[in-house]
This record gives sequence, structure tokens and C-alpha cells, in this order.
Amino acid sequence: MQIDFTKMSGAGNDFIVIDNRQSVFSLTHEQVRTMCARRTGIGADGLVLVETSESTDFRMNYHNADGYPGTMCGNGGRCAVWFAHLLGIRPAAGRYRFNAGPGTYEAEVTGEESVRLHMLPPTDFRDDMQAGAWNCHFVNTGSPHAITYVNDLDKIDVFAEGRAIRHREELFPGGANVNFLEVTAPDALSIRTFERGVEDETLACGTGTVAAALMSYRLGKVASSPVKVTVRSGETLMVGFNDAMDEIYLEGPARVVYRGTITL
Repeated sequence: MQIDFTKMSGAGNDFIVIDNRQSVFSLTHEQVRTMCARRTGIGADGLVLVETSESTDFRMNYHNADGYPGTMCGNGGRCAVWFAHLLGIRPAAGRYRFNAGPGTYEAEVTGEESVRLHMLPPTDFRDDMQAGAWNCHFVNTGSPHAITYVNDLDKIDVFAEGRAIRHREELFPGGANVNFLEVTAPDALSIRTFERGVEDETLACGTGTVAAALMSYRLGKVASSPVKVTVRSGETLMVGFNDAMDEIYLEGPARVVYRGTITL
């Protein structure tokens, strides 16, 4: 089986994106994992199938790098919208609507290789949980996120410490993504993330970036919206929200890296 794909980057979060509007491909988790493998496959944090939807402009069918279906992926959603734009899918109202998991999301192209994604309201805020040596907070922004604050982000062993927190099932049933944050200004953060399903540090995480901004505002660590969040790739994502946190957006770059064909 030959598959045409597009490799995309959302601020360093990288994805294999496939046009599956004809429902040609039904990939097993082993095939997805093979494609996402860094040294023996294409290499990616996840895989996105852009598919048809009866109620929206398209459906985003997202899989983590481990091959299994994932929950909402913010940067993957932004890449899917830019991919749809390149395919010629044009929303009648100027704003894309797409399905991802059980949710429906809206987004718009804000410039060349720039997408603003409107997120659903967060759920399950929890504060001050002790995970070993780490004081953690928690929020679900479409994916579950543990958050902890540090003073010197560059010195953190994100792989080791993140993996340990991620598996604290008594605190985070089913596991959680783990975000280490450093407040750098009244309206700015830096973040590093250990992603569940990738099981490693990634260069960016969209839902983690949103979780970081919302939690930091809730705790009084940043003063206003929007919040500039610098991710591990060095790029910046913007998170805007109202006080009720029921109007939230994630905006930043979404780029095509290359196109190719893989034989499975």
C-alpha cells in the first residue's frame, strides 16, 4: 500500500498529515506507529487523517505516535486547518468548523502559515497535588495536563521527571501530559512538555500551551490575555481568553515541511 503524505510542523510539534476524504486508508495502530517512528519511518509526534464530515468542513482523525487514537491535539488541529486550506477546502463563513474526537472546533487562517484555533472550555481544574517532589496543578483542555512551575527551565530533565509524573495514576487516572513552566514576564511563559502517547519531550504541545496560560492566569502568575508562550522549538504561540475562560484561542505557525510517499 502506497500513501501520499504531507509532513507538517505546528511550532515544532510535527505531524504526518494524510488526505483521507475518499476513506481509502484504514490504518492499524502498528502502521501508524511504524510511520511515526523517528529512525525507521517518516518520524512524527502524531498522525492526522483529514476526512469528510456530514456536519462540518472536515473531521480530524488524530493518532499519537504510539499508534493509538489520541484526544484533542491543538497544534495538530491547527496543521489540519492549514492543510485543508491548501487542499482548497474553503469554509462558507470564513471560519473552519471541524470534528475532532467528540468535540467540534472552529478555526481561521490568520496569515500565511498562521492559524488561530478556538478551543473548548477547560474542565477539571485541580490545585496543589504532590507528585513525589513536585507540586502539581491539573486541567483538561481537550487533553489532560499536569502543570508544575520551575525557576530554571533549561536545567530540568523533562524526560525523567515528566515520565515519573505522567504515570502517577493515583493522581491522574489514565495518565497525563506533564508541563514544566517558567514565568518570564507578566504576559509571557516558557514551557517544556512531556507528552503522553509520544512518551517523550516534544518541541511544542498545543493543548499544553493552552493549559499553561489558563492555569497561570487562574493562579495569578500572569496578569492579562493574550499570553505569549515560548515552546521548546524557540517559537511562540499566543493564547487568548476571557475571564470566564469560555472563549479561548491558540494561534501560531503551521507549516508544510515536505511531501512524500511511503510504502507500507
